[in-house]
Amino acid sequence: MPEKRKARLFPVLLVAVPAAAFTAVLLAPGLGERNPAEAFAPHARTSDRETARFPLCPERGRRVTCIVDGDTIWYRGEKIRLVGFDTPEVFSPACPREAALGERATRRLQELLNAGPFSLEPNPEGRARDRYGRSLMMVTRGGANLGEVLLREGLAERYGGARREWC
Repeated sequence: MPEKRKARLFPVLLVAVPAAAFTAVLLAPGLGERNPAEAFAPHARTSDRETARFPLCPERGRRVTCIVDGDTIWYRGEKIRLVGFDTPEVFSPACPREAALGERATRRLQELLNAGPFSLEPNPEGRARDRYGRSLMMVTRGGANLGEVLLREGLAERYGGARREWC
């Protein structure tokens, strides 16, 4: 290729190659999402950014970040009812077995939340608050609902319909 032609082609390539690369990245499927890296790692669609140490809530006094029971927490001063599952009662159990299961569910939720970063996601059913004024949210890690662990371990039941008899 003659030197004169190479000299004219260089400025064109200097502009065209970066423009083509930019366009390819811009138009790649899934890159319109909030975090472009997520498009290339579908298994990591959620980035768990919430972290806290969850002690058990005191019976009285101020509650900021703590575990109430197996399906209710306080996080940064907000009371949150975790959605999709129900655990045995710890405050008004119908029998000693329900009290023991409720205590196990509470401790297990504490373990799960203290195990590492997590995400709080809006209620997939749409309602933001329950009749008691609690925020309705789903807690996940790596995109998986932590309530599913309690369900698999027999420490919770799916929410909705008739309540399970724990006694």
